[in-house]
Amino acid sequence: MTLPGERGLAVVEAPSVLGLRPSGVQELPDAVLGGVTRVARVEPPVYDPVRDAGTGVLNPGGIARYSVRLADTVGEVLGSGRFPVVLGGDCSILLGNLLALRRRGRYGLLFLDGHTDFYQPSAEPTGEVASMELALATGRGPRQLADLEGRGPLVRDEDVVAFGFRDADESAAAGSRPLPPRLYALDLDDVRAAGAGEAARGAVARLAEGDGFWVHLDVDVLDDAVMPAVDYRQPGGLSWAELEDVLRTALAHERAVGFDVTIFNPRLDPDGTIAARLTDCLRRALRTRGLPDRSPAGEVPSR
Repeated sequence: MTLPGERGLAVVEAPSVLGLRPSGVQELPDAVLGGVTRVARVEPPVYDPVRDAGTGVLNPGGIARYSVRLADTVGEVLGSGRFPVVLGGDCSILLGNLLALRRRGRYGLLFLDGHTDFYQPSAEPTGEVASMELALATGRGPRQLADLEGRGPLVRDEDVVAFGFRDADESAAAGSRPLPPRLYALDLDDVRAAGAGEAARGAVARLAEGDGFWVHLDVDVLDDAVMPAVDYRQPGGLSWAELEDVLRTALAHERAVGFDVTIFNPRLDPDGTIAARLTDCLRRALRTRGLPDRSPAGEVPSR
């Protein structure tokens, strides 16, 4: 497949809910960054609501296949010298994005999420991979997903910064494993103590020591008071200004190689005001990568 568009940003739609459920997050690409040209759309397999008996998760085969297809598309964007912006979908799309990087070498991950997403299937009540993608990406969990293409782990513990999470008590009570000691963790209290901008600069400095890093954004890292349009709500979180500061710091860095946005549910934003605010935040952050104020809409091929 040859991707259309000019060098610079390349927006890829990845409307998969295989790691969650068809609750509305699959509509994220239609709701944010309107007017920015899409270069590709990677359609997911049919959703299966039955938990797989062998792995204990939903849609393991579908997620594995989808991750490979998404990695192919993201890899082509990277190969063309452009910066992929992948609009999910649920957090399981992170596996495809990281697989694209793992094929190229050793890369890091800035993980912006209100949750640590480090569950194992035995502790995840419904088997949703969107609650365990960080564990899978670091090589923990069912081999079908933790060792994609025999390349697991997709990212090493020491190459990850988990930033802004606030679910430590909840996940521990549910039986989730704690984050491993070599993985650098900055919970919301840590971020606030340092200041969001300073914490982001420290995180990026760690990640910039490698070949490059991916930025993953689950919008539930935002304060529930300003981002209620998510499926799993919890009090607290970053302000819009804090998130923009973090994103601008991360995305402006020369070692940042790609970015994804997940979990925003337009069905929980009936008047579109939250989508508009999210789009404004993303646009301002992405201008550090050369995004113009407005871009013409373009053809969106599917895979």
